[in-house]
Amino acid sequence: MNVKQLAALSLVAATIPLAPACAQEATLRAVTSFAEGTQFSRNFERFIERVNSQGKGVVKINYIGGPRAVPPFEVGNAVRTRVVDIANVTGAFYTNLMPEADGFKLIGKPMSEQRKNGTWDFINQLHNQKLNAWYLARQFHNVPFHIYLNKKIDKLDFSGLKIRVTPVYRDIVQARGGTPVTTAPGEVYTALERGVVDGYGWPITGIFDLGWEKATKFRVEPAFYSVEVNVLVNLDAWKGLNDAQRRVLTEAAAWLEALDGENVAAIKAERERQAKAGIAALDFGPAEAKAFLKQADDVAWKSVIARAPETGPKLRQLSGN
Repeated sequence: MNVKQLAALSLVAATIPLAPACAQEATLRAVTSFAEGTQFSRNFERFIERVNSQGKGVVKINYIGGPRAVPPFEVGNAVRTRVVDIANVTGAFYTNLMPEADGFKLIGKPMSEQRKNGTWDFINQLHNQKLNAWYLARQFHNVPFHIYLNKKIDKLDFSGLKIRVTPVYRDIVQARGGTPVTTAPGEVYTALERGVVDGYGWPITGIFDLGWEKATKFRVEPAFYSVEVNVLVNLDAWKGLNDAQRRVLTEAAAWLEALDGENVAAIKAERERQAKAGIAALDFGPAEAKAFLKQADDVAWKSVIARAPETGPKLRQLSGN
């Protein structure tokens, strides 16, 4: 985050303080790491509306905005240091603070199951310790990723290709011969236009929100990993709330996670829309798909455990894969 952005947010923080727990209504400052109104911000925005409706007079969320307020890769630190109180952010954007976050994509179980089998407890402890945050919710557990290209390949090999990545895809892109290029989502279209990259990793949904379909010709099969977009609350802010205020947020978080039921129809519609837009699926058959998925899991867990040797194995055990 540059000095001007930090100063601006600090001013916001000073002028809209979190109310004490004993006050009538607490106000939380919120940001999203994705562009406002796009696929991976919309449900968070619905969550904010629900909190402000259901929690009127108890707790209120003041929505500051998206990447124009805080750059995506700075959101985790903004929560940690309480520049903001609550954020909608993927773990891929804060692996520098929590290397275990790169393993969240490998957990495709619904949150209802994760809360029962100890997974949520363990991940919440990691957030408490490393991010000074409360792990309020996870979204999109059933939305997979793809590699998208503007050049055709004849086999599942990315040799000679420059592919935009976040930590989500870096290891598998390298394992398959590609050159990873890290950029924020807002820079991807320009990178494609200028030939800086030949493709990018992204979920099955959301590319039309960003206009990327105009520079995309192919979607590589199979789908892999699982999207995770988390709602995090600064731990000091969370502890400063009273029981009624925390209850409003917790109930809204359960409602938010239940919205994942909408994703099945959304994914089907997205595949059809991509086909109509001229984005062709590159499918190399079941044997190649199986080998790709195994390698994707293997290299990802190897990377997580190498960077988090004490906690990575437990995360893998809880994930069941």
